[in-house]
This record gives sequence, structure tokens and C-alpha cells, in this order.
Amino acid sequence: MAERPITEEKRHTLTIGARTATRVEGVCEVISFDEESVELVTVCGELTVEGESLHVSTLDTERGVVVIDGRVSGVLYHDTAPRKQGLRARWFG
Repeated sequence: MAERPITEEKRHTLTIGARTATRVEGVCEVISFDEESVELVTVCGELTVEGESLHVSTLDTERGVVVIDGRVSGVLYHDTAPRKQGLRARWFG
């Protein structure tokens, strides 16, 4: 698996405190979120946070920061490049 270089200005971090407070930096886009999962596009690819009673308390895609409250049961990275298309392009190809 080839590593993609990450520049200092596009750094990605994931911090989980006591499985209840999650902070993600380097977020490009929020795909979807509900009480059981939060799907994000980060500078390192797609990221899914799974759990119970999840709530997005901070959503700042301009700064690339998302804060999630709730009990985290799993984190999954998908090896895909960050999406560069808007919502309309994904709907209509």
C-alpha cells in the first residue's frame, strides 16, 4: 500500500478520549452522520466512526475540524483518495 505524502497544512489527527469524545482534524467533507455512524472525507481518505448515541457537536469544514460526542465502538479508514467533486457531480456523474 502506497503512502500519500501529507503536507503540514493538511495534517490529519484523530483523538478519542475515553471512547466518548472524538476530535478529527484534516476533514475535507462530511458525507453523512446519524446516531450510529459518522462518515467523513479526510486528507488521508474516507473515515467512518461507528458507535452509539453519536452526536456531531462541532462541524467546521473550513478549518477541517469535527468533534463527535457519544460512545465509539469502531473506527475504519477506507483507502481512497479524498473526493474533489461536489455533491451535484456525485449525483449526476
